[in-house]
Amino acid sequence: MHASQLAGPDLVAGIRTALVGGPAVAPHCEPRLAAALRLDAPVTEADAALIVPTSGTTGDPKAVVLSAAAIRFAASAAHDRLGGPGDWVCALPTEHVAGLMTIARAVVADTDVRFARRDLSDLPQAGPRSYVSVVAAQLHRALGEPAVRDTLAGYAAVLVGGSAINADLLAAARREGITVVTTYGASETCGGCIYDGRPLDGVRIELDDERINLGGPMVFSGYRLRPELTAEVRHGDLVRTQDRGRLDHGLLQVLGRVDDVVISGGEKVDLAAVQRLCDDRFGSPSDGGPVLLAVSDARWGRRVVAVATKPWDLARLQGDLEPLVGRAGVPKELRQLSRLAYTSLGKIDRAALQRAWGQKEEHGDVG
Repeated sequence: MHASQLAGPDLVAGIRTALVGGPAVAPHCEPRLAAALRLDAPVTEADAALIVPTSGTTGDPKAVVLSAAAIRFAASAAHDRLGGPGDWVCALPTEHVAGLMTIARAVVADTDVRFARRDLSDLPQAGPRSYVSVVAAQLHRALGEPAVRDTLAGYAAVLVGGSAINADLLAAARREGITVVTTYGASETCGGCIYDGRPLDGVRIELDDERINLGGPMVFSGYRLRPELTAEVRHGDLVRTQDRGRLDHGLLQVLGRVDDVVISGGEKVDLAAVQRLCDDRFGSPSDGGPVLLAVSDARWGRRVVAVATKPWDLARLQGDLEPLVGRAGVPKELRQLSRLAYTSLGKIDRAALQRAWGQKEEHGDVG
């Protein structure tokens, strides 16, 4: 059977049918991602229910095939952790797994799913038990809007994924009575399967050196028509991620991506760790703080540079960071941009920023 590409109420109905043995469905998405869906070819994976485009912030787009069994497990495990089934609000793009899974959880639990704008300006009032998934940028904006903030406080849980959440933002949201649950996962694991650092029941974490591997019944069937890529990432019911982490008293701490560790002038630089220190001292990118990038350099191999929407002084950045990260880890150049590039899930689009840097765009109108 071929998959159908659907949106809105049709997507909800399509997921409901797919989860009981009907044809797989895929979301409407931008052309760059849609090409990876390969809707011209039949779906041959057993029990296939969802075809989800994914590319992260780097790499060529690909499509993940999720089985009905994996989706049902992930949805039920989430409800078990959260305290029981409830209705869901979808405030994320449905071209990504996070938005799709808000629909799937409601379908599995036979509860309602409602839709809200990305800015949450039309966020519905919570029912007896309501859930919503957002990214950190949405939560940050919501705290500055009293009406939205108060509405969020009525939800049984507000799941926040998509990127690491700043500790100050998390604390501020909880002070306002918002029940924030941080999540970590991937398209290949039916979205978030680690809640507040702990795996959902039936999910396991294995670390290979620092690389995070996730295992359990929520693992994807494979990449659409990409068996060689599937073999690189999936081993039995284990997914090999591109993220680094560590376990601290049983809690998973995500340190950054594997490719965040770069060699500059023969020295190893953990760009994610340097970015966290930069955020602590100068503020997060959403507040105008610098974004650190590693760009190619003929002499050093890679060098650290910075972009920001505020006028920072490079000498000050270097002076404050060098005692903490060494000479190799400090930015060697700084450019002020008119705006940053973000993915549709609110992550900094580093690939777009690096392309703009390479093209020497002075005003940063990228993304």
